[in-house]
Amino acid sequence: MSSELADLLAIARRAAAIAGEVIMPLYERGVTVELKADRTPVTAADRGAEEAIRAFLARECPGHGILGEEFGETPGDGRHRWILDPIDGTKSFIHHVPLFGTLVALERDGEPVVGVIACHAAGETAYAAKGHGAFLDGHPARVSTTADLAGATVLMTSFKRMPRYHANAFANLTERAGLLRTWGDCYGYLMVATGRADVMLDPVMSLWDVAALSPVLTEAGGRLTTWDGSRAIGDSAVATNGTLHQAVLEAIRD
Repeated sequence: MSSELADLLAIARRAAAIAGEVIMPLYERGVTVELKADRTPVTAADRGAEEAIRAFLARECPGHGILGEEFGETPGDGRHRWILDPIDGTKSFIHHVPLFGTLVALERDGEPVVGVIACHAAGETAYAAKGHGAFLDGHPARVSTTADLAGATVLMTSFKRMPRYHANAFANLTERAGLLRTWGDCYGYLMVATGRADVMLDPVMSLWDVAALSPVLTEAGGRLTTWDGSRAIGDSAVATNGTLHQAVLEAIRD
């Protein structure tokens, strides 16, 4: 790995670990829940974790831009931008379900080149840098070899949300997929990147939800696109082991 990417990946991993140091004590004892303007929940753990990451990145990478879910954008040099979701899966966090995580990505010239998925409560962290493979806690991570949708494990964050946006797609997947589960949010993408699931879907995503996923899934041998298959990073996500990608896109086509 180039020394530059190795250094940036180390910074990203440390940033995620710092977030975990803020989050986990609050996860253990519980926190007050507030609702943002869009009616999604937020806690002191979300805000405190992002503040801690921002302070760390300001010291380590002065001049880099930062975009975070809780505190918006801080402009930088125009080439490097960190993209942060301090707690992806706040509803899981609130309900004491360990399938939430911290997402840290570094975008260079508009492309995510470093990604970290740190699932603190589950005790697993997946990470990657462009061109240098994906890893799970120090061990190489690879997607599955499943080649038939009928034998595939398909994940989504919510069985309620999916049919609301894409009723036909949900019906098709229910009929065609071997197994459907809601091991959702960022943990579902970690599962695909490590070969324990074959497909993960979200019909609506924000940039901070998806940027860190791209390097990890791609370097693990998988594929990540938007719902229509046109872009790698966008307002929705279809993640697969690569082999199944076209079959999944056909199945979810309304």
